Amino acid sequence: MEWQTIIRGYFHKLQLILGQCDLCGNATQKYPLLCSTCFEALPLFNQDLIQGDLLNWPAVSKGLPRANFDRLFSLSPYLPPFTHWLTTFKYNGRFELATIFANLLAEQWLASEPRQTKKPDYIVLSVPLHSSKWQIRGYNQAHLIAKRFAQKVQLPYQALALQRVKKNASQVGKTGEQRRNNLSKAFTVDKHLIKHCKQVVLIDDVLTTGSTVNEICKLLKSQGVETVTVVTVCLTLPK
Repeated sequence: MEWQTIIRGYFHKLQLILGQCDLCGNATQKYPLLCSTCFEALPLFNQDLIQGDLLNWPAVSKGLPRANFDRLFSLSPYLPPFTHWLTTFKYNGRFELATIFANLLAEQWLASEPRQTKKPDYIVLSVPLHSSKWQIRGYNQAHLIAKRFAQKVQLPYQALALQRVKKNASQVGKTGEQRRNNLSKAFTVDKHLIKHCKQVVLIDDVLTTGSTVNEICKLLKSQGVETVTVVTVCLTLPK
């Protein structure tokens, strides 16, 4: 119910003000809404083992055989507490979680390869929502993460470079082929906003089959972009 959502929203804001961990209630330290103990328990990928690129992991690479992107950088498998966080962020407007995601992504990103912060080489983009869905939800979760991430790693962010012009049915429950067909010609890119850009960091919340980012990457590369790094909070691991 709406009143329950409002109450939960006030509760989470109070947690943030009081410096309480969202998972255990203890005092937070380095991160907002996250204590050091709960941070250590997060199921984060070991970026050193995969050299900051999940495509170096054979199981992931095999599960994404049609990848049009050149690198995949994710924080965690799609597991708790990220499953709960992402759901409440996406559907219940927990905007404060965008800061947690962006901070964690930026820290891991900078630690894996600091040279990637060279401004002339990269711009940040986010996977867009169709205007009709944006009007219903009121925000785009990928944009909120991307905006904060770009600030943290000091990269330029082009919020309007990508547009979703085709209103698609939900991707949930569809096969890979159905997802790809559903996304055909779904996006456009502003050529002027990516002019002279050769390296793109594309932000989304979760990568499942890769169909959405693949369609965007194909479009970007048709406009002269050389490499695309997909950055997501979570990756749904292949079976």
